[in-house]
Parts: sequence; C-alpha cells; structure tokens
Amino acid sequence: MSDWIEVLRTACEAHTQAEIASRIGYSPTVVNQVLKGTYPGDLPRVEQAVRGALMGESVECPVIGDLPRQRCIEHQRRAGNFAATNPARVQLAKACKTCDHAVIRMEDA
Repeated sequence: MSDWIEVLRTACEAHTQAEIASRIGYSPTVVNQVLKGTYPGDLPRVEQAVRGALMGESVECPVIGDLPRQRCIEHQRRAGNFAATNPARVQLAKACKTCDHAVIRMEDA
C-alpha cells in the first residue's frame, strides 16, 4: 500500500471522512473510493492533495513561493477558470499553465 493512502486511512480513523475530505479539498465520496481502491478519477491529483494537506509536503511556486501541495492544486483549478479579479490571480493563471508542479492539464480544469 502506498504511504499516502496509509496516511489518509489513519487520518480517517482519527476523524470523519467528511472532515478529512474537506482538508484535502475533495468530497467524502472520493475519500471513500480511494480507501476502497475503486476511485476512477485522477489518483495522482488526490495523492498530491493528501501529501500537501496531511503530510506537510510543499512546492516552490514561481509566484507565491513555498506553498503546500494542496494549495498549489487549488490554484491550478482556479487557473483553469481564469478571471482577472486581481494581479496575483493573473500571475498564477499564467504560471500554472507551464509550471513543473502542474498536475492538472489546463484543458481539464
């Protein structure tokens, strides 16, 4: 079993799946399916969220600097639905398209 799935399982034993799902930015259904091994979606994306939210891993964002992995994924999701609401979002939208840490293809966001 992968280390991140074991961390997810342990977290769900200490808290509800709904609480952990909220922390990683996914639905309780996704968490349940990952734990059962039946999740049909993008498992590497869930892995990155777990590693960021529950394992403390971070990435070096070219715009923000040191950033937890799950926050990086949140910014990538926003970049796919770009709106020029402030200068930082404009910079992030541009950077996320070519960043080495991107796990979301912009056409999928």
